[in-house]
Amino acid sequence: MRRPTLLSLLAVTALLGGCDALGFETAAQTTARKEAEARAIGSACRHAVRSIEDCFATNPRSGKAAIFEGWKDMDQYMRENSVVGMPSDGRAPADKTEGSTGNRS
Repeated sequence: MRRPTLLSLLAVTALLGGCDALGFETAAQTTARKEAEARAIGSACRHAVRSIEDCFATNPRSGKAAIFEGWKDMDQYMRENSVVGMPSDGRAPADKTEGSTGNRS
């Protein structure tokens, strides 16, 4: 009775060993994800008509080289396709509780 249980457990373990659904990332996957995020940040900064220096300052944890690549790629795309940037005011969204005193009558 123990032999079929052991064999089925080994089979399930072998199948799940190659499964990406478990959420484990390799070092290469983590690096690629972080670089892609930094490139997206750079692209968004350029589209929002923000300088590269502002982008670096507001995203200190992202890689500067990848941010610059994203910014440069978006700049080239915008120039080639005559895309007008969408300036942002640079402020964070207002808190919904802002202005309330917390006292309810």
